[in-house]
Amino acid sequence: MSETTRAVTPAGVAAETAGESRSWLWNKDLAAVPREKRTWGTYNYTALWVAMSINIPTYMLASGMIAGGMNWKQALFTIFVGNVIVLIPMLLNAHAGARYGIPFPVFARSSFGVLGANIPAILRALVACGWFGIQTWIGGQAINALLAAIVPGWGDYPLGEPLCFGVFWLLNLYVVIRGIDTIRFLQGISAPFLLIIGLVLLGWAYKSAGGFGPMLSAPSKFNTLGEFLPFFIPSLTGVVAFWATVALNIPDFTRYAKGQKQQMLGQALGLPATMTLFAFIGVAVTSTTIVLFHEPIWNPIEVLKRLEHPVAVVVAMVAIVLATLNVNIAANVVSPANDFSNVYPRRLSFKLGGVITCGLGLALQPWYWLANYSNYINDWLVGYSSLLGPIGGVLIADYFVLRKKVILVDDLYRRGGFYEFSHGFHLPAVLSLATGIAVALVGRFYAPLRPVFDYAWFVGFAFSFLLYLALMRLRHRPAAQAASR
Repeated sequence: MSETTRAVTPAGVAAETAGESRSWLWNKDLAAVPREKRTWGTYNYTALWVAMSINIPTYMLASGMIAGGMNWKQALFTIFVGNVIVLIPMLLNAHAGARYGIPFPVFARSSFGVLGANIPAILRALVACGWFGIQTWIGGQAINALLAAIVPGWGDYPLGEPLCFGVFWLLNLYVVIRGIDTIRFLQGISAPFLLIIGLVLLGWAYKSAGGFGPMLSAPSKFNTLGEFLPFFIPSLTGVVAFWATVALNIPDFTRYAKGQKQQMLGQALGLPATMTLFAFIGVAVTSTTIVLFHEPIWNPIEVLKRLEHPVAVVVAMVAIVLATLNVNIAANVVSPANDFSNVYPRRLSFKLGGVITCGLGLALQPWYWLANYSNYINDWLVGYSSLLGPIGGVLIADYFVLRKKVILVDDLYRRGGFYEFSHGFHLPAVLSLATGIAVALVGRFYAPLRPVFDYAWFVGFAFSFLLYLALMRLRHRPAAQAASR
């Protein structure tokens, strides 16, 4: 049987074959989705990105740039360009999910090996756990502020914030147990509502500041290009890193796509436009805080605490809680749950992986990353991009350049198959990943090379991409030379 036939034929049925069901590399959560069960269309993917983009971290990404010294034009330009850049690897990695119905950790087996795939999967999972903790912390703060607005004396209750944090944690866990259909339902009903709420908040800022002129009057503190670039570069890297997580695990969602056209169009419509729109709201409202409170307040929860309109606080907090729940489940639980399950599929289910995600999210101390905009952008976003860029470089080089988009789906779920490589590990991929991470991180610990760290995602992606291709060509050259003799 030819490689192409073997790759395409089992894409819709591999989940149900007896051979795979007996493999410890298989479980129902990691199985390829049969074509008849792929029901997500353009609207679902557009709604997915609308719902995931309208959240507090998006707002804080934009407001952090204002707090750091950018004006509104510079901030929006940085955010739009960053999201256009990250859309490219997003669509490239999405292709395998839509074509073969496989999730990210299984897709990673094609380049890293059936066991080596655990390395990028766990790295991606740890980042998602950190995001889960951040989003859960924000959601708990929103619930606490909501109760403070409607329950007299709640704001003075010392255990209010941790209690609300626990409630929001349990709410996330409930949705995880309910499964992927609940996620799709939430995206479909909440996306239009959340967009309206964002526009309502923008209207409040417009009225309070007295028009767009005062709202957007905060000048840039950077007078020259030389002053601007040291802040712009890590900010752009931070924007790319913001969705570099989902750019890797997007097959977890496109495995449910009706076709390539639907997922590509839905993502292209949903991501850059929605991120830029909601970022504008963050920019405008943060600029308004300068006018009203004489300081840039980058956390919207803190802004709402200063308002004296309980109804406005309640409506805004409901929107924040709903948006945070949506993005937390879709972006920060689905992937790590699958990734942890991939380590030992027969013992670790998607639900158990979700529980592990919840626990690690607390251990990564989300309150530290949200202490100020510098911790959030320069340490958190840029820092973890050094892990994710190299993974993307290897995946894309392998799938598009070397394999020409051909995957042997059956072999992804068995030991001793095509993707066994060297005892389950593909050493060129592992070496390229490790080297790319080291190169991207060197500037974090060696001050003269700090600019390299500021470009962490770009440096890691490019270095691992090129090194992987070079290693693969060197590896096959001796065989080709021997065959020609």
